[in-house]
Amino acid sequence: MSVLPSYAIGDGHLTASGSLRAIPLLPRNAALALLHGYRATISHTYGDVCKYYPSCTAYSVAAVQQYGAVVGSAMTAVRLVRCNPWAKGGVDDVPLRENFRHDITPRGFVVPGSTGKD
Repeated sequence: MSVLPSYAIGDGHLTASGSLRAIPLLPRNAALALLHGYRATISHTYGDVCKYYPSCTAYSVAAVQQYGAVVGSAMTAVRLVRCNPWAKGGVDDVPLRENFRHDITPRGFVVPGSTGKD
């Protein structure tokens, strides 16, 4: 299993005061839970065969973190179409959102951003 890029892992944590603000993030985190499960189980059977860095599953995790379940899944579908035997491959990072207002936990889940951030 490939390692997640550094931008897909953070040091955020869910606080009691952020619990209600976390409700809209449930679909995003449900998709991330499925992706983490896939990466921990099924992804091992393929080995390290992806032509791109990060791997397609790591790309998917970062896309869902940054853009949500629907847009992140669409970005992943486009990436999977590009990942074919004739692709050159190379580095293909998820474009990070300038206005990303959430924090990412050490496990890769998304929580409401700290109130002290600009």
